[in-house]
Amino acid sequence: MLGIAAAVLFFIAFLINAAEIDTNDTFSSGNVMLLGLTLLALHVAGIGSGWASRARSRR
Repeated sequence: MLGIAAAVLFFIAFLINAAEIDTNDTFSSGNVMLLGLTLLALHVAGIGSGWASRARSRR
């Protein structure tokens, strides 16, 4: 789920950069991209990926 949110933030950052939209310093394309990278790092680390199914060993 965090990977999808990261992809959306990357797309928003691309649109801000490509359209040269004038935004304030908080909502600049670089900051949106850094938020996307943070979400992507959390996704790769396994945080927010949902419940993991545990394999049961049979005897």
